[in-house]
Amino acid sequence: MPDTMLLLQMSGLILVIGAFAGVLAGLLGVGGGIVLVPAYFYAFSALGYGGPQLMQMCLATSLATIIVTSVRSVLSHNRKGAVDWDILRSWAPGIVIGAVLGMFVAASLRSTQLQAIFGILGIIVGLYMGLGRAHWRLGATMPTGVTRAAMSPGLGFLSVLMGIGGGSFGVPVMSLFGVPIHRAVATAAGFGVIIAVPSVLGFLFYQIDPASRPPLTLGAVNLVAFGLTIAMTLLTAPLGVRLAHAMNPGPLKKVFAVFLTLVALNMLRKALGW
Repeated sequence: MPDTMLLLQMSGLILVIGAFAGVLAGLLGVGGGIVLVPAYFYAFSALGYGGPQLMQMCLATSLATIIVTSVRSVLSHNRKGAVDWDILRSWAPGIVIGAVLGMFVAASLRSTQLQAIFGILGIIVGLYMGLGRAHWRLGATMPTGVTRAAMSPGLGFLSVLMGIGGGSFGVPVMSLFGVPIHRAVATAAGFGVIIAVPSVLGFLFYQIDPASRPPLTLGAVNLVAFGLTIAMTLLTAPLGVRLAHAMNPGPLKKVFAVFLTLVALNMLRKALGW
């Protein structure tokens, strides 16, 4: 058990992390999970909570925050008529199946294996953010039939293995198939809900060694980090939205892509024991 001063210091750090994640979500349209998972990893490690189940706790806690932020986001976007409910309904069954499978796979892996997966996928996301072009297309309309049946579980599965919502994979997929960016961001918020809810329900029953978990951890979800993060993201996400309308987020997105790639490389380095 860390001393009170250390807990206070880490609580302050999580508040800063939550504030940063909220601004990024509003400004760049990226889910907070892409920031929260590595941030939780370093915060919990600094508290002295490591072990083979550390990444499961980071993923589960991040996904729990996504339930709240995604519901708030999709309701806000829906008031503006930006959510494509046809896409959301047709992709939801496959995404849920993939999310549940992702939760079971994540629960069966060691922390170092999940670190490596996060590192590899984080590098891919970072490269796409930094090098991707708005005019890139794989098709004129969203896939249906067998293609959708294959892609939708993959989207949910990979998102859970990274502890993220629908933005990092859902927005690029929809953009590549001709969905306007604002509609893609709005609809991806709905993806986040259907990814996070079933996976978090599963993680609530996942047992972590009591010696390896911080206080107030239910299953794999740390309630302290969850509550503090939500408190800050709900405050700062609207600020990010206002900044997005007041400035060109393009150059900042490139900087964040470099930052994310470096974080992912560091996570991969730790997983490999370098």
